[in-house]
Amino acid sequence: MAAAGKVYLVGAGPGDPELVTVKAQRLIRECDALVYDYLAAPELLEWTKPSCEQHYVGKRAGFHALPQPEIEKLLVTLAQQGKSVVRLKGGDPFIFGRGGEEALTLKEAGILYEVVPAVTAALGCAAYTGVPLTHRDYASSVTFLSGHERPDKDEPLINWAAHAATDATLVLYMAMGRLPLLAAHLIDGGRTPETPVMVVQWGTTAKQRSVSGTLENIAHRVYEAGIGAPAVVIVGPVAALGDSLAWFDPSI
Repeated sequence: MAAAGKVYLVGAGPGDPELVTVKAQRLIRECDALVYDYLAAPELLEWTKPSCEQHYVGKRAGFHALPQPEIEKLLVTLAQQGKSVVRLKGGDPFIFGRGGEEALTLKEAGILYEVVPAVTAALGCAAYTGVPLTHRDYASSVTFLSGHERPDKDEPLINWAAHAATDATLVLYMAMGRLPLLAAHLIDGGRTPETPVMVVQWGTTAKQRSVSGTLENIAHRVYEAGIGAPAVVIVGPVAALGDSLAWFDPSI
């Protein structure tokens, strides 16, 4: 029987391969098997050694290359074969990346694992559009929220009215399919319709696009611009600073 392997839950960062950590790069170069997501930059796959197995398990709206339970089963199987496995996940594995679910499965199966954090999409997209998520004059806190909760929940866990009542910068992940509804929830909860909003698609990459507006008109502006997933939505006064602080030119 092969000696037990190990699984590394590695964050691939927001898209720009130069934002990947040094540890992540080393693990990708050394691993025996790479299990990677849709949002992992293609350049990262080129770092693997010739003998490395590559398994694509990406998910997009309406299409999953492999269901989540099967992904977790694959990780366990590869590790039980004695392999060093990198599970490469877009952004940070423990921020809306289902890394917690995979870690629990590995723990229950007795598989050794490590978590390698990364720059999450909220931080990367905000920085590359010149939006400081906190600013002493505008926001002293920031909240990351999922715009898409599990459909089988009895009740949603997110109290949109409660978040609307704060002055925190809100960053919404996986929100594009429900943007008109979520904007309405925030307005109903007390945010003014004129609250600045920035939507960033494919942030930190050569495909980056962004559109700014307000809670009242952002859904229409996004539709007009043809912007969709993957994207993050930044809500709050700091979003307006991107108009003057933007520095990144995707065309260069």
